[in-house]
Amino acid sequence: MNEKIMDKIAENLIVDDIPTRLPVLPLRDTVIFPYMIFPVLVGREQSIRAANFSLENSKYIFLSAQTKANIEEPTINEIYKEGTIAKIIQILKLPNGLMKILVDGIIQGKIKNFVENQNFFEAEVEVILPGVEDQKEMNALVRQMTNMFKEYVKINRSIPIETISAYENIDELDRKLFYVAANINQSIEVKQRILQTFSLKDQFYEVIKILSSEVDILKVEKEIESKVQENISKTQRKFIIQEQIRILQDELGEDDAASPEFTKIREKIKKAKMPKPVEEKALEEFNKLKKTPPSSPESSVIRNYLDWLIDIPWKNKTKDNLDINNVRKILDDDHFSLDKPKERIVEHIAVLNLVKEMKGQILCFVGPPGVGKTSLGKSIARALGRKFVRISLGGVRDEAEIRGHRRTYIGSMPGKIIQSMKRAGTINPVMLLDEIDKMSMDFRGDPSSAMLEVLDPEQNHTFNDHYLDIDYDLSQVMFITTANIRWNIPLPLQDRMEIIELPGYLEFEKREIAKRHIIPKQITAHGLD
Repeated sequence: MNEKIMDKIAENLIVDDIPTRLPVLPLRDTVIFPYMIFPVLVGREQSIRAANFSLENSKYIFLSAQTKANIEEPTINEIYKEGTIAKIIQILKLPNGLMKILVDGIIQGKIKNFVENQNFFEAEVEVILPGVEDQKEMNALVRQMTNMFKEYVKINRSIPIETISAYENIDELDRKLFYVAANINQSIEVKQRILQTFSLKDQFYEVIKILSSEVDILKVEKEIESKVQENISKTQRKFIIQEQIRILQDELGEDDAASPEFTKIREKIKKAKMPKPVEEKALEEFNKLKKTPPSSPESSVIRNYLDWLIDIPWKNKTKDNLDINNVRKILDDDHFSLDKPKERIVEHIAVLNLVKEMKGQILCFVGPPGVGKTSLGKSIARALGRKFVRISLGGVRDEAEIRGHRRTYIGSMPGKIIQSMKRAGTINPVMLLDEIDKMSMDFRGDPSSAMLEVLDPEQNHTFNDHYLDIDYDLSQVMFITTANIRWNIPLPLQDRMEIIELPGYLEFEKREIAKRHIIPKQITAHGLD
């Protein structure tokens, strides 16, 4: 078979006819091998002159790839020395000034050295002839390459299956080799390695190595693709079955009895004892949830909304302990001195005894840090037997922190007020709004303005959270606020609250506090009791 190659070169290619000096055409994004007939688009002035020179003389031209495809004007150091000697078959001049030439790869070549030429690249080129190799080894290499190439074409969808038939009709070893090399989808650098190898045997080894690597990668890609398709198929199948179930339920007139999850949600909505408008809204969202595919993002948004409507309290209420003596005892046990605040709290409880429900009384404890403002709020909740929730307002500068985000936003949720009501689990907790003087404002809104509705008894029975988008009754909540500096509280908020000053403790009061509270707590904390 090698003799046939040599005969073919001697008879048809006539190596002696190839000039030793040839114009060089740098290729930007392709590698052309021998036996390839390939159209090349020529646009650079230097390359057009090289093509014209070749056409006017021997028609032979040396094709070599650039080391970097993004270089507009390469130098001799940015062109690979190894390439293909080709013959220009046809030339077509385009209207935009470009030129399209059809080249026929003849044989491998190598640039010995560049010749100085101002018009285009020109070089002395050495023809690389295939040597005589061991016949048995070559047969084994051809067989191995053939099997690998067939597998590669079958796996790779971008190569038509007819490529194998064309390959099997080729007899010459080097032609088989370069046909396979031309059909491998690989980078310029990888393909160039084949031209940089001059022994036919070594070229076969290089091509087999490239094919082996490509087949392994394609197998992994196919495996990943099959897994993805399998997951998509499962999701689609699930969706189709759910749609069929829904249509059958509609036909049979069934409601949500077939789905235990939907039945459970409906029961929770009924048990929540929501006001009628709210329950109608919840059932409307529930019906929308049933018709929404579980795979849809809208499904989780509706489900979270229903969970919030179900979890916040609507009727659940703790019974108040309005015993004046009990209130006074708890306040005295928890705090020494603070006679004026205690007296005002006891008066508040006494009025509650008479009217059972009193609106408009919002206490604001103002004083330096550490005088017991927050703990006084806890004591009030314990004395009344109510749930206690605390909201820290220090540093809050976004109105949405109070009112919540609208459901159109990803990750939206209710504001701090509704979240605290959910934590409390009752409609009449003691809610401590801590550090109300530390709120600020920026481009996202003014949270202190949102607090006006919360603390106004004439408005808070219809508090509207942006997330829930329904009216919620806060009128039974006992609000207590704390602040360090009175004048940092906005005046409209001050008008809605009864300010109670808590001055710092005197020396004897500090001693009593240490004896009655601090020292016993520390003894217990350190296991010395």
